[in-house]
Amino acid sequence: MGRRLAGVCVLLLMSLPACGQGGRQPGAELGAVGDVREGFTIGLLLPGEGPDRPLFTRALASLCPRCHVQYANAAGDQARQGRQIGRMLADGVRVLVLGAVDPGAAAPWVARAKLSGAKVVAYDRLANGPVDAYVATDPARVGREQALALLGAMKAAGPVLLLNGPATDPYAATVKRAMHAVLDGRVTIGWERDLTRPDEAVREVAAAVAALGGPAKVAGVCCASDAAAEAVAAEMARTGMAGVPLIGHGGRPAALGRVQAGTQTATVRADVAAQAAAAARLAVEVAGGRTVYGTAVVSNGTTVSIPAVLVPPAVVTKAPARKAPAPAPGTARGQGAPSH
Repeated sequence: MGRRLAGVCVLLLMSLPACGQGGRQPGAELGAVGDVREGFTIGLLLPGEGPDRPLFTRALASLCPRCHVQYANAAGDQARQGRQIGRMLADGVRVLVLGAVDPGAAAPWVARAKLSGAKVVAYDRLANGPVDAYVATDPARVGREQALALLGAMKAAGPVLLLNGPATDPYAATVKRAMHAVLDGRVTIGWERDLTRPDEAVREVAAAVAALGGPAKVAGVCCASDAAAEAVAAEMARTGMAGVPLIGHGGRPAALGRVQAGTQTATVRADVAAQAAAAARLAVEVAGGRTVYGTAVVSNGTTVSIPAVLVPPAVVTKAPARKAPAPAPGTARGQGAPSH
C-alpha cells in the first residue's frame, strides 16, 4: 500500500511542471494562443472571393500540418464581416487573418478580438486597431509602378485623370503619395478624385471629360483598382477614348484579359502567393507568442510599430505576339515543327 501511494505521488510531482506552464510545449512563448504541435484554428476573413484562400491553406499546411482554416467571405459587406468576426471569436478562434472590407471601420472589431485574447494579422489592407502584424503588396511600389507605366504609355503631354482609392484607407493614401512623387512636375493632373467605391469611376470620368473639353483632351487615366479600371474602360469605349493609356491595380483575371485585348494598358499585379505565404507565417508566429519580424514597420493611425511584410508588385503589360519559327530547309510549313 505504501509503495503504491508513493508511486502515485511521484506521478503527481512529475505532472506539476506541465500544469504550472498552462500546458505550453517547450519553446512556446508568453502570450501564446496556439501550439504548432497540437494544431489550432486560424480564421481567414476576406472581403471577397479570390485566389487567396487555397494559397493560404497550402502555405499554412507546410508550416502547421495540424492547423485548420475557418474561412469567411464578406462579399464586400462591412456589417457581414463584423458578424463573421463575432462568430469566429464565439467559436474560440484565437488567430484572425483579416482582409478588412473597410480598414478604417475595422478598429472596433480588432479591439474586440484583442480583448477576447485573439491575435490579428491584417491582410492586404491595413486595418485600424491593435493589429499584431500586417502583410500586403508594397503600396509605395504600387504607386510608383503605376505612375511609371502611365508615363511610359502616354503619347501626348495633355492632362491625366487620377482615380484613387478611399481617402480613409491608409493603403490607398500611400499609393497616392507614391504616385504623386513620380508624376508631380512631369505631367498635368487635370482631374483627381478619391473614390469610395469603384462604381463611382464612370461618373468621375464623364465629369472630367466635360470639364477638360472633350475626350481628346485626356492623355491618360490611372485607377486605384482594376474594378474601377473595368468601369473606366467601358466608359472610354463609349466616349471614343480608345487608345488612351489606362492603368489599373490588382491583376484580376478580367483585367489581364483587357490588357491582352488592348482595352487596358497595364495593371500592377499583387503576388498573391507570396502574400498568402507571408500571412501564414505571421499567423503561426503570433499564435506562438513569438516576436515577429517583417520587411518594414508601419502605423495604422491607432497603433504604431506594426511589423509588416511588404511584397513587391509586378507590372503586367500586353505580351508581344510570338513569331512562329521558320520551317527547317526542305520541310513543309507545320511539318516537324512544334506548334505554338
